[in-house]
Amino acid sequence: MNIPKNFRYAASHEWVLEKNGEVIIGITDFAQKELGDLVFINLPNVDDELVKDEAFADVESVKAVSDIISPVNGVISQVNEALLDAPELINEDAYSAWIVKAKSVSGLDNLMSAEQYEELISKEA
Repeated sequence: MNIPKNFRYAASHEWVLEKNGEVIIGITDFAQKELGDLVFINLPNVDDELVKDEAFADVESVKAVSDIISPVNGVISQVNEALLDAPELINEDAYSAWIVKAKSVSGLDNLMSAEQYEELISKEA
């Protein structure tokens, strides 16, 4: 299982990477494997507010529709529109197929390290 060490993780299986004063958010490799082949994604809009522990997008797989939960508070500064035409990019590489970028972020201190996240998913597997 791929769990990059320089990312932070939420118990709801989203990852966060701090870069250039913003954060990048996506779903983890574990999450995409659990979901199966993704066929659709419903993205938020730029300037939408992210509220920690609330859904900001959803993905549809051949199995089900699942909410993507915000791991932080903030404001969306960019959405990955490439995913609209190719949601399977998340299946191919969950850590490069980011979903949104956000600014004015708070709540990063509550996220897990790679080691903590690995321990969490070992209990769920």
